[in-house]
Amino acid sequence: MFVDRLLATLVHLRHATTHDVLACWFGVDRSTIIRAIAEVRPLLAERGCTISPAVRLQTLAEVIDHLGTDGKTGIIDGTEIRVRRPAAGRKDRDEFISGKNKQNAVKTMVVTDGDGRVLFCSPTKPGRCADITHARQLGLVRLLADGPAMEILADAGYQGLGVQTGGRVITPTHRKFKKNAPNWYEEMYDASARNTPRGGSVSSTASPTGRTGVL
Repeated sequence: MFVDRLLATLVHLRHATTHDVLACWFGVDRSTIIRAIAEVRPLLAERGCTISPAVRLQTLAEVIDHLGTDGKTGIIDGTEIRVRRPAAGRKDRDEFISGKNKQNAVKTMVVTDGDGRVLFCSPTKPGRCADITHARQLGLVRLLADGPAMEILADAGYQGLGVQTGGRVITPTHRKFKKNAPNWYEEMYDASARNTPRGGSVSSTASPTGRTGVL
């Protein structure tokens, strides 16, 4: 039925659902889904239903250039994925034990823009690897220090990158220095922590240092 072909095409375009999954959902062969999408997409295009060209970012360097060129604020964070314990006898077996969650895991660093759109997801590292170490191994410090002026919000796991990147990475104030920090410093970093998007929106404001960014 045409309705089924249209629905399969719209689901594929909207959610990037694979042909194999669509074939399973609709109870047809994969080749049928491929043919249906190829037939329906030109019909949608004739009626003005097209997809705007997307920005394809394949490396972390391209992501940093994209954020700097567009004047956008980025957000970085590390996330852990629980995995089965590596086989006995593997030399790096203990490296997968996360000190934070006390479980076997792999870790990846994710970079998003201020609206929460994912721009980069790094290769995984064993769970014991610290967030800041992973960022350094990916070359984030070098890319930011040599790249355009920009701001990237991060949590306390990345404290120390701000100094190494000329203030481009913004983290909460370290507890050891919070008592002696100037008022504007504490207000700026507390605001950035409150407004880091978790499925919500962020607002743009001028920082006390004269830079304009998302806090």
